[in-house]
Amino acid sequence: MRAAPTVLHLDMDAFYAAAEQAAKPSLRGKPVVVGGLGLRGVVATASYEARRFGVHSAMPMAQARRLAPNAAYLVPRFALYRSVSDQVMELLGRLSPLVEPLSLDEAFVDLEAGGAADDSASARAIGEQLRTVIRAVTGLSGSVGLAGSKMLAKIASEEAKPDGLLLIEPGTERELLGPMSVRVLPGVGPATGDHLRRAGMTLVSHLADAGEAELVRLLGRAHGVSLYRMALGHDDRPVVAERGAKSVSVEDTFDVDLHDRVRVRAEVERLAGRCVGRLRGAGRSGRTVVLKVRRYDFSTLTRSETLRGPTDDPTVVREAAARLLEAVDTTGGVRLLGVGVTGLADYTQEDLFAQAADAEHAAGGPAPVEDGPEERDGGAAGEAAGTDARESEEPPATRRWSAGTDVRHDVHGNGWVQGSGVGRVTVRFEEPWTPPGRVRTFRVDDPALRPAGPQPLVRDPEDYSSWPASLPKSRSGPGSDAGED
Repeated sequence: MRAAPTVLHLDMDAFYAAAEQAAKPSLRGKPVVVGGLGLRGVVATASYEARRFGVHSAMPMAQARRLAPNAAYLVPRFALYRSVSDQVMELLGRLSPLVEPLSLDEAFVDLEAGGAADDSASARAIGEQLRTVIRAVTGLSGSVGLAGSKMLAKIASEEAKPDGLLLIEPGTERELLGPMSVRVLPGVGPATGDHLRRAGMTLVSHLADAGEAELVRLLGRAHGVSLYRMALGHDDRPVVAERGAKSVSVEDTFDVDLHDRVRVRAEVERLAGRCVGRLRGAGRSGRTVVLKVRRYDFSTLTRSETLRGPTDDPTVVREAAARLLEAVDTTGGVRLLGVGVTGLADYTQEDLFAQAADAEHAAGGPAPVEDGPEERDGGAAGEAAGTDARESEEPPATRRWSAGTDVRHDVHGNGWVQGSGVGRVTVRFEEPWTPPGRVRTFRVDDPALRPAGPQPLVRDPEDYSSWPASLPKSRSGPGSDAGED
């Protein structure tokens, strides 16, 4: 534990939904749900307006629609979210060389390592400044927690939501944690929480009062000792800079189970192409290809193949994924497929085309032909644009217009899809910095309408190029401005 609250945890508020509201003026202040829109879709993020109806992340989309039938339901646009995340992470990087991203919208920062803060007053000032700058640059709000450890900083940011800041003074940890549920502690999931509940321990104070020996008896030495220390507010984990991604993967859940083996293979090859697009977009290559198959009975199988060396070649990854599929029984139907690449590296093994040729030759088929430049670049470009590369190349008559995606019309300009069906697509024409726009309906094959990339959320962001030195200290009082979650 540190003597000063110099560990900062930033958590952007309802990130995906908030980004969609910022991008779509007509949705501001209204319930928005982002996630898979199919029969088996799952909520990724719900705006605070939607949460008032009981909608929350990881909820089946069908249940969310029953709870909030009038909400806007949108597909995720990861190109937009990654762009905003990059802006936020760049701002955090100015505070310290030790920034530990946890996801697109969440990160720890060691303020002490960067010299940005060394006591409560300076830590609070930096936290308030950070929230101001993030809003000016991205148009979005984030909640900040400050404490002497990662565990407490994360708890503080959660308590500060939405759009707040909470600083936990060293020495007050036990008083703060005591009345909280044991589930706030890292490592206490549903199973451990239920086990502790049966032993009469539902609050953090119960764990502290029980003592280390009792927790070791209940949970084993490693878990018991760790949990007892956390119940006392102790957490010595350091902030680790830029934890590199260990894998890149994509997966799809299907509205109807797939039974046709040819269709299953086609989907696997399509997913392999998307996976390579993400791999190239990250400037990485990988050595091990992983196939994930969830069958009709919810059983999940994974198979992997390790290549001679790292690759970012779509032919090699597609062929490896297809070989892995041959070893999987899909009788009865498939509800989910996924393709991933692990063993990431920053270089590519040049002779991997030979590996693909060897595998094809062993199967008695012709050697593969290397993709041309357009196809090789298509995957990465498609991912960067936030849409499947195939969609942008499809003729208008076969395009899929998913709710929430960006479009451009030759006459009406930029807009987004509100819905489609029966050969029609409805578009609202507006941009992040315009008033709510007009709605128009077109044929799905209208040649003047085409997919587009996301617009920046802030048209003319304020110049904070010299921040944090240039920004004056916050004039807020010593108390927290935490709001309700």
